[in-house]
Amino acid sequence: MAVYPGGYNEHRSAQIRRILYISIVVIVVGVIAIAGYILLRNRGGSQEVAPEPQANTTEHGQSASPVAQTEPGVTKPAAGSASSPQVAASVTMDANSSAVSAQIAQAMELLNQPTPKVIEARDRLNELLPMAQGQELVFIKGQLASLADKWLFSKLVYPEDKLCASYKVNPGDMLSTIGKKHNVPYEALMQINNMTKPEALQAGMAIKVINGPFHARVYRSTFTMDLYLQNTYIKSFLVGLGKAGMETPIGRWRAKEGGKLIQPIWTDPVSGKTYHPEDPDYPLGSRWIGLEGLEGAAVGKMGFAIHGTKNPEQIGTPGSQGCIRLHNGDAIQVYNLMMPGQSLVDVVD
Repeated sequence: MAVYPGGYNEHRSAQIRRILYISIVVIVVGVIAIAGYILLRNRGGSQEVAPEPQANTTEHGQSASPVAQTEPGVTKPAAGSASSPQVAASVTMDANSSAVSAQIAQAMELLNQPTPKVIEARDRLNELLPMAQGQELVFIKGQLASLADKWLFSKLVYPEDKLCASYKVNPGDMLSTIGKKHNVPYEALMQINNMTKPEALQAGMAIKVINGPFHARVYRSTFTMDLYLQNTYIKSFLVGLGKAGMETPIGRWRAKEGGKLIQPIWTDPVSGKTYHPEDPDYPLGSRWIGLEGLEGAAVGKMGFAIHGTKNPEQIGTPGSQGCIRLHNGDAIQVYNLMMPGQSLVDVVD
Protein backbone atom coordinates (compact mmCIF):
# COMPACT_ATOMS: atom_id res chain seq x y z
CA MET A 1 0.00 0.00 0.00
CA ALA A 2 1.35 3.41 -0.94
CA VAL A 3 2.01 5.85 1.87
CA TYR A 4 1.60 9.50 0.97
CA PRO A 5 3.86 12.06 2.61
CA GLY A 6 2.39 14.51 5.13
CA GLY A 7 2.61 17.34 2.58
CA TYR A 8 -0.04 15.66 0.44
CA ASN A 9 -2.45 15.41 3.36
CA GLU A 10 -1.94 19.08 4.21
CA HIS A 11 -2.51 20.07 0.60
CA ARG A 12 -5.63 17.90 0.43
CA SER A 13 -6.95 19.46 3.65
CA ALA A 14 -6.39 22.92 2.26
CA GLN A 15 -8.34 21.98 -0.88
CA ILE A 16 -11.21 20.66 1.21
CA ARG A 17 -11.28 23.83 3.33
CA ARG A 18 -11.33 25.98 0.18
CA ILE A 19 -14.23 23.99 -1.26
CA LEU A 20 -16.11 24.34 2.01
CA TYR A 21 -15.50 28.11 2.06
CA ILE A 22 -16.76 28.50 -1.50
CA SER A 23 -19.88 26.53 -0.59
CA ILE A 24 -20.43 28.68 2.48
CA VAL A 25 -19.97 31.86 0.44
CA VAL A 26 -22.55 30.73 -2.12
CA ILE A 27 -25.10 29.93 0.61
CA VAL A 28 -24.45 33.05 2.68
CA VAL A 29 -24.56 35.51 -0.18
CA GLY A 30 -27.89 34.05 -1.26
CA VAL A 31 -29.33 34.71 2.18
CA ILE A 32 -27.79 38.19 2.32
CA ALA A 33 -29.17 39.13 -1.07
CA ILE A 34 -32.68 38.48 0.24
CA ALA A 35 -32.22 39.99 3.70
CA GLY A 36 -29.83 42.82 2.87
CA TYR A 37 -32.24 45.42 1.64
CA ILE A 38 -34.69 44.71 4.46
CA LEU A 39 -31.97 45.11 7.10
CA LEU A 40 -30.71 48.35 5.62
CA ARG A 41 -34.12 49.96 5.33
CA ASN A 42 -35.10 49.08 8.88
CA ARG A 43 -32.04 50.52 10.55
CA GLY A 44 -31.12 54.06 11.42
CA GLY A 45 -30.22 55.91 14.60
CA SER A 46 -32.65 58.11 16.43
CA GLN A 47 -30.27 59.73 18.89
CA GLU A 48 -30.59 63.47 19.31
CA VAL A 49 -28.15 65.88 20.91
CA ALA A 50 -28.59 69.02 22.94
CA PRO A 51 -28.49 72.18 20.82
CA GLU A 52 -25.43 74.44 20.90
CA PRO A 53 -24.88 77.99 19.59
CA GLN A 54 -25.16 77.81 15.82
CA ALA A 55 -25.04 79.73 12.58
CA ASN A 56 -28.07 80.58 10.47
CA THR A 57 -28.05 78.22 7.48
CA THR A 58 -30.26 77.94 4.43
CA GLU A 59 -30.46 74.65 2.55
CA HIS A 60 -29.80 76.35 -0.78
CA GLY A 61 -27.98 79.41 0.49
CA GLN A 62 -24.68 80.15 2.22
CA SER A 63 -24.28 79.91 5.98
CA ALA A 64 -24.25 83.23 7.74
CA SER A 65 -21.43 83.75 10.26
CA PRO A 66 -20.47 80.12 10.94
CA VAL A 67 -19.87 79.43 14.62
CA ALA A 68 -16.43 78.21 15.67
CA GLN A 69 -17.01 74.82 17.24
CA THR A 70 -15.55 73.99 20.61
CA GLU A 71 -14.57 70.38 21.24
CA PRO A 72 -17.76 68.82 22.65
CA GLY A 73 -17.98 65.24 23.88
CA VAL A 74 -18.66 62.80 21.10
CA THR A 75 -22.04 61.11 20.98
CA LYS A 76 -22.07 57.54 19.73
CA PRO A 77 -24.76 56.42 17.28
CA ALA A 78 -27.92 55.02 18.78
CA ALA A 79 -28.35 51.29 19.09
CA GLY A 80 -30.60 51.30 16.04
CA SER A 81 -27.88 52.71 13.81
CA ALA A 82 -26.25 50.39 11.34
CA SER A 83 -23.09 48.51 12.21
CA SER A 84 -23.21 45.92 9.42
CA PRO A 85 -24.66 47.62 6.33
CA GLN A 86 -26.34 45.82 3.52
CA VAL A 87 -26.83 47.19 0.02
CA ALA A 88 -29.66 46.12 -2.23
CA ALA A 89 -28.31 44.37 -5.32
CA SER A 90 -29.66 42.28 -8.13
CA VAL A 91 -28.95 38.59 -7.88
CA THR A 92 -26.86 38.33 -11.01
CA MET A 93 -23.81 36.22 -11.69
CA ASP A 94 -21.39 36.51 -14.61
CA ALA A 95 -18.58 34.39 -16.03
CA ASN A 96 -16.17 35.91 -13.53
CA SER A 97 -18.34 34.85 -10.58
CA SER A 98 -16.61 31.56 -9.78
CA ALA A 99 -13.18 33.19 -9.81
CA VAL A 100 -14.33 35.97 -7.49
CA SER A 101 -16.02 33.44 -5.19
CA ALA A 102 -12.79 31.45 -5.00
CA GLN A 103 -10.86 34.59 -4.03
CA ILE A 104 -13.50 35.45 -1.45
CA ALA A 105 -13.03 31.97 0.03
CA GLN A 106 -9.27 32.47 0.19
CA ALA A 107 -9.73 35.80 1.98
CA MET A 108 -12.16 34.24 4.45
CA GLU A 109 -9.72 31.42 5.11
CA LEU A 110 -7.26 34.04 6.39
CA LEU A 111 -9.74 34.82 9.16
CA ASN A 112 -9.99 31.17 10.19
CA GLN A 113 -6.33 30.79 11.02
CA PRO A 114 -5.18 30.38 14.66
CA THR A 115 -4.12 34.04 14.49
CA PRO A 116 -6.64 35.66 12.12
CA LYS A 117 -5.02 37.84 9.46
CA VAL A 118 -7.57 40.64 9.65
CA ILE A 119 -5.70 43.28 7.66
CA GLU A 120 -4.67 40.94 4.85
CA ALA A 121 -8.24 39.63 4.58
CA ARG A 122 -9.58 43.20 4.56
CA ASP A 123 -7.22 44.27 1.80
CA ARG A 124 -7.96 41.21 -0.34
CA LEU A 125 -11.72 41.68 -0.03
CA ASN A 126 -11.40 45.38 -0.77
CA GLU A 127 -9.46 44.62 -3.96
CA LEU A 128 -12.32 42.38 -5.11
CA LEU A 129 -14.95 45.13 -4.90
CA PRO A 130 -14.53 46.41 -8.50
CA MET A 131 -14.91 42.85 -9.85
CA ALA A 132 -17.84 41.77 -7.70
CA GLN A 133 -21.54 42.20 -8.39
CA GLY A 134 -24.87 40.99 -7.10
CA GLN A 135 -24.59 38.50 -4.24
CA GLU A 136 -20.81 38.67 -4.13
CA LEU A 137 -20.78 42.45 -3.81
CA VAL A 138 -23.27 42.37 -0.97
CA PHE A 139 -21.30 39.64 0.80
CA ILE A 140 -17.95 41.45 0.45
CA LYS A 141 -19.36 44.74 1.75
CA GLY A 142 -20.96 42.95 4.68
CA GLN A 143 -17.67 41.28 5.58
CA LEU A 144 -15.69 44.52 5.23
CA ALA A 145 -18.17 46.35 7.45
CA SER A 146 -17.86 43.61 10.07
CA LEU A 147 -14.05 43.73 9.90
CA ALA A 148 -14.12 47.53 10.32
CA ASP A 149 -15.50 47.02 13.81
CA LYS A 150 -12.27 45.19 14.62
CA TRP A 151 -9.52 47.20 12.93
CA LEU A 152 -11.12 50.68 12.82
CA PHE A 153 -13.87 51.22 15.37
CA SER A 154 -11.92 49.85 18.33
CA LYS A 155 -8.75 50.72 20.24
CA LEU A 156 -6.94 47.72 18.75
CA VAL A 157 -4.02 48.54 16.44
CA TYR A 158 -2.68 45.94 14.02
CA PRO A 159 1.08 46.48 13.42
CA GLU A 160 0.78 45.79 9.68
CA ASP A 161 -2.12 48.22 9.18
CA LYS A 162 -1.21 51.35 7.20
CA LEU A 163 -4.56 52.99 7.88
CA CYS A 164 -4.26 53.10 11.67
CA ALA A 165 -1.36 53.50 14.08
CA SER A 166 -0.43 54.09 17.70
CA TYR A 167 0.60 57.60 18.73
CA LYS A 168 2.32 58.71 21.94
CA VAL A 169 0.96 62.04 23.11
CA ASN A 170 3.58 64.76 23.54
CA PRO A 171 3.39 67.67 25.99
CA GLY A 172 1.26 70.43 24.50
CA ASP A 173 -0.56 68.13 22.06
CA MET A 174 -4.25 68.77 21.47
CA LEU A 175 -6.63 66.20 20.05
CA SER A 176 -7.68 68.63 17.31
CA THR A 177 -4.09 69.16 16.13
CA ILE A 178 -3.36 65.43 16.21
CA GLY A 179 -6.49 64.81 14.14
CA LYS A 180 -5.57 67.53 11.64
CA LYS A 181 -2.11 66.01 11.23
CA HIS A 182 -3.71 62.68 10.31
CA ASN A 183 -6.52 64.20 8.18
CA VAL A 184 -9.40 63.17 10.45
CA PRO A 185 -11.64 65.16 12.83
CA TYR A 186 -10.85 65.02 16.54
CA GLU A 187 -14.30 63.48 17.08
CA ALA A 188 -13.15 60.34 15.27
CA LEU A 189 -10.17 60.00 17.61
CA MET A 190 -12.43 60.51 20.62
CA GLN A 191 -14.76 57.77 19.42
CA ILE A 192 -12.15 55.07 18.81
CA ASN A 193 -10.23 55.90 22.00
CA ASN A 194 -13.38 55.94 24.17
CA MET A 195 -12.76 59.51 25.29
CA THR A 196 -15.66 61.55 26.63
CA LYS A 197 -13.93 64.92 26.23
CA PRO A 198 -10.79 66.24 24.50
CA GLU A 199 -9.40 67.46 27.80
CA ALA A 200 -8.88 63.83 28.85
CA LEU A 201 -5.82 63.75 26.59
CA GLN A 202 -2.60 63.64 28.62
CA ALA A 203 1.09 63.65 27.73
CA GLY A 204 2.56 60.16 27.66
CA MET A 205 -0.71 58.49 26.68
CA ALA A 206 -0.70 56.06 23.78
CA ILE A 207 -3.74 56.61 21.58
CA LYS A 208 -4.91 55.12 18.33
CA VAL A 209 -4.88 57.43 15.30
CA ILE A 210 -6.50 57.03 11.87
CA ASN A 211 -4.73 58.01 8.67
CA GLY A 212 -7.47 59.76 6.73
CA PRO A 213 -9.28 61.28 5.09
CA PHE A 214 -12.66 59.56 4.81
CA HIS A 215 -14.68 59.88 1.60
CA ALA A 216 -18.22 58.99 0.53
CA ARG A 217 -19.96 57.85 -2.65
CA VAL A 218 -23.73 58.36 -2.98
CA TYR A 219 -25.81 56.28 -5.41
CA ARG A 220 -29.05 58.01 -6.44
CA SER A 221 -30.53 54.81 -7.91
CA THR A 222 -30.30 52.85 -4.65
CA PHE A 223 -30.41 55.70 -2.10
CA THR A 224 -27.20 54.47 -0.50
CA MET A 225 -23.98 56.09 0.67
CA ASP A 226 -20.75 54.08 0.76
CA LEU A 227 -18.14 55.31 3.21
CA TYR A 228 -14.40 54.83 2.54
CA LEU A 229 -11.22 55.47 4.51
CA GLN A 230 -8.90 56.59 1.73
CA ASN A 231 -9.72 53.80 -0.79
CA THR A 232 -10.85 51.13 1.68
CA TYR A 233 -14.57 50.45 2.00
CA ILE A 234 -15.94 50.84 5.54
CA LYS A 235 -19.74 50.59 5.50
CA SER A 236 -22.93 51.77 3.80
CA PHE A 237 -25.82 53.97 4.88
CA LEU A 238 -29.32 54.38 3.51
CA VAL A 239 -29.99 58.01 2.56
CA GLY A 240 -32.80 60.30 1.50
CA LEU A 241 -32.23 62.46 -1.59
CA GLY A 242 -33.79 65.31 -3.53
CA LYS A 243 -37.38 65.05 -4.70
CA ALA A 244 -38.60 65.54 -8.25
CA GLY A 245 -37.59 68.96 -9.53
CA MET A 246 -35.02 69.35 -6.75
CA GLU A 247 -32.84 66.30 -7.44
CA THR A 248 -29.51 65.98 -5.65
CA PRO A 249 -26.96 67.18 -8.25
CA ILE A 250 -24.60 64.57 -9.68
CA GLY A 251 -20.91 65.38 -9.36
CA ARG A 252 -18.09 65.73 -6.87
CA TRP A 253 -18.54 67.64 -3.65
CA ARG A 254 -16.22 68.41 -0.75
CA ALA A 255 -16.94 68.85 2.95
CA LYS A 256 -16.87 72.61 3.33
CA GLU A 257 -14.42 74.40 5.61
CA GLY A 258 -16.44 75.74 8.53
CA GLY A 259 -19.47 73.82 7.29
CA LYS A 260 -19.79 71.24 10.07
CA LEU A 261 -22.49 72.38 12.49
CA ILE A 262 -24.59 70.88 15.26
CA GLN A 263 -28.29 71.64 14.72
CA PRO A 264 -27.88 75.00 12.98
CA ILE A 265 -30.64 77.55 12.65
CA TRP A 266 -32.13 76.94 9.21
CA THR A 267 -34.30 78.97 6.85
CA ASP A 268 -36.47 77.02 4.40
CA PRO A 269 -35.72 78.57 0.98
CA VAL A 270 -39.17 77.58 -0.28
CA SER A 271 -41.43 78.81 2.55
CA GLY A 272 -39.05 81.37 4.03
CA LYS A 273 -39.71 80.02 7.53
CA THR A 274 -36.77 79.97 9.95
CA TYR A 275 -36.35 76.95 12.23
CA HIS A 276 -34.47 76.81 15.54
CA PRO A 277 -33.20 73.58 17.13
CA GLU A 278 -35.72 73.82 19.97
CA ASP A 279 -38.68 74.01 17.57
CA PRO A 280 -40.77 70.81 17.65
CA ASP A 281 -40.84 70.73 13.86
CA TYR A 282 -37.12 71.43 13.42
CA PRO A 283 -36.32 69.43 10.25
CA LEU A 284 -32.52 69.01 10.15
CA GLY A 285 -31.97 66.41 12.86
CA SER A 286 -28.68 65.96 14.68
CA ARG A 287 -25.91 67.23 12.39
CA TRP A 288 -25.17 69.38 9.32
CA ILE A 289 -22.14 68.90 7.02
CA GLY A 290 -22.07 71.68 4.47
CA LEU A 291 -20.89 70.76 0.95
CA GLU A 292 -19.23 72.74 -1.84
CA GLY A 293 -19.46 71.65 -5.47
CA LEU A 294 -16.23 70.81 -7.30
CA GLU A 295 -17.13 68.90 -10.48
CA GLY A 296 -20.10 68.07 -12.70
CA ALA A 297 -23.52 69.49 -11.94
CA ALA A 298 -22.33 70.20 -8.38
CA VAL A 299 -20.19 73.13 -9.55
CA GLY A 300 -21.55 76.45 -8.31
CA LYS A 301 -24.29 74.89 -6.18
CA MET A 302 -24.67 76.42 -2.74
CA GLY A 303 -26.43 75.44 0.47
CA PHE A 304 -26.34 71.67 -0.05
CA ALA A 305 -25.38 69.41 2.85
CA ILE A 306 -25.42 66.01 4.46
CA HIS A 307 -27.67 66.20 7.51
CA GLY A 308 -30.02 64.35 9.82
CA THR A 309 -33.81 64.43 9.70
CA LYS A 310 -36.94 64.49 11.82
CA ASN A 311 -38.68 62.30 9.23
CA PRO A 312 -36.81 58.97 9.28
CA GLU A 313 -39.58 57.37 7.22
CA GLN A 314 -38.37 59.43 4.24
CA ILE A 315 -34.89 57.88 4.31
CA GLY A 316 -34.55 55.74 1.20
CA THR A 317 -36.88 58.02 -0.79
CA PRO A 318 -36.69 61.26 -2.81
CA GLY A 319 -38.06 63.76 -0.28
CA SER A 320 -35.47 66.46 0.41
CA GLN A 321 -34.80 69.77 -1.30
CA GLY A 322 -31.61 68.31 -2.75
CA CYS A 323 -29.63 67.60 0.40
CA ILE A 324 -28.45 64.15 1.47
CA ARG A 325 -30.42 63.00 4.52
CA LEU A 326 -29.32 60.39 7.05
CA HIS A 327 -30.86 58.80 10.10
CA ASN A 328 -29.74 60.92 13.05
CA GLY A 329 -27.43 58.27 14.52
CA ASP A 330 -25.81 57.79 11.11
CA ALA A 331 -25.50 61.56 10.67
CA ILE A 332 -23.55 61.75 13.93
CA GLN A 333 -21.15 59.02 12.84
CA VAL A 334 -20.55 60.54 9.39
CA TYR A 335 -20.09 63.97 11.01
CA ASN A 336 -17.41 62.50 13.28
CA LEU A 337 -15.47 61.09 10.32
CA MET A 338 -15.68 63.66 7.51
CA MET A 339 -12.80 66.16 7.41
CA PRO A 340 -13.63 69.70 6.22
CA GLY A 341 -11.63 70.71 3.17
CA GLN A 342 -10.50 67.15 2.45
CA SER A 343 -13.35 64.62 2.55
CA LEU A 344 -14.94 64.17 -0.88
CA VAL A 345 -18.52 63.13 -1.67
CA ASP A 346 -19.21 61.74 -5.16
CA VAL A 347 -22.87 61.65 -6.18
CA VAL A 348 -23.58 59.27 -9.05
CA ASP A 349 -26.61 57.62 -10.61
